[in-house]
Amino acid sequence: MEFWLDLNEEQNELREWVHGFAEGVVRPAAAEWDEREETPWPILQEAAKIGLYGFEFLVNTWADPSGLSLPITNEELFWGDGGIGMAISGTSLAVAAIYGSGSPEQLVEWVPQCFGDVSDPKVGAFCSTEPEAGSDVAAIKTRAVYHEASDEWVLNGQKAYATNGGIANVHVVTASVDPTLGSRGQAAFVIPPGTAGLVGTRKLKKLGLRASHTADVFLDDVRVPGSCLLGGKEALDERLARARSGQRASRQAAMKTFELSRPAVGAQAIGIARGAYEYALEYAKTRVAFGRPIIENQAIAFALADMKTEIDAARLLVWRAAWMGRNERPFTAGEGSMSKLKAGEVAVAVTEKAVQILGGAGYLREHPVERMFRDAKIYTIFEGTSEIQRLVISRAISGVQIR
Repeated sequence: MEFWLDLNEEQNELREWVHGFAEGVVRPAAAEWDEREETPWPILQEAAKIGLYGFEFLVNTWADPSGLSLPITNEELFWGDGGIGMAISGTSLAVAAIYGSGSPEQLVEWVPQCFGDVSDPKVGAFCSTEPEAGSDVAAIKTRAVYHEASDEWVLNGQKAYATNGGIANVHVVTASVDPTLGSRGQAAFVIPPGTAGLVGTRKLKKLGLRASHTADVFLDDVRVPGSCLLGGKEALDERLARARSGQRASRQAAMKTFELSRPAVGAQAIGIARGAYEYALEYAKTRVAFGRPIIENQAIAFALADMKTEIDAARLLVWRAAWMGRNERPFTAGEGSMSKLKAGEVAVAVTEKAVQILGGAGYLREHPVERMFRDAKIYTIFEGTSEIQRLVISRAISGVQIR
């Protein structure tokens, strides 16, 4: 499919529909749920009722051959609010993990269980990061040991900063099967609902995205059937054998998930940035200082011009990466990482500038730019820090194993 920037009728309708939900349901509730620091279950249910949250919606957005439906959805949703947006979209990380490593049968079995149904919505969790393994995914210590007699895997370890950790219906956990192989000895496992031994501890108190649940997760002799190994035992054994013989192996489970999700995460950052820019623009048109609207001051006007330019540039990188990923074009220059890097840093810069334009008012919670500023910062940290994105890009363009 050719890369094309004009949205078709369905994509425009999708954007207007999600924007309507963000404007009418998400934004009015944003300050409340940020203050409560709780998962907004009523809003998840509203999203499920209209078909915005669920397996079918995800399938339909992924079916878009341009790859743009998911970034469009995320931008509009996070324009409404970052925390509520993450509460709604956080499940997609678990789905991406199942899609990236699982079989078609596993996809059909587990993804609907991540979402639940309209009467009782659920969430999914992807657990990869550990206290000593964040950007360095090769350092994962969580172990998975296979018991052939019972066809069971036993998992032990600790996960950190897990979105929906402990409250999820389905957890997807990356674990080391052969620690001697580093990241090449890892695999991903589904932990079904109600499995004994998985415990989500304290809910973490965060700077931003406060309506999204984040927690540490402990796995104490968690036993799952052999069928819960994503991709199956045969494929894992073949991959481990290649790794042990020194052959080049495919990327490990966590990195597959991140590659699938980076442009979509970049779109979230753009939504937050756009929300802050639009609010600052309207404020500058109405705020009078020294006898005239502050938009008439070149310093303010130029700042807004830069904000708009950077947002549009970031969106173009996200759309390109989303199209490439959907159409199986290789990221030969780290295009997926480029999109997330640019979008995350733009979100931080734009929201900071929005607070500055509002001056003292921007520092108050009665204006949303304060919350947007807090929400934006995580986008230079999670899903690969800005430094890791630069590492990926520099390795891709140079062919050198830069450290």
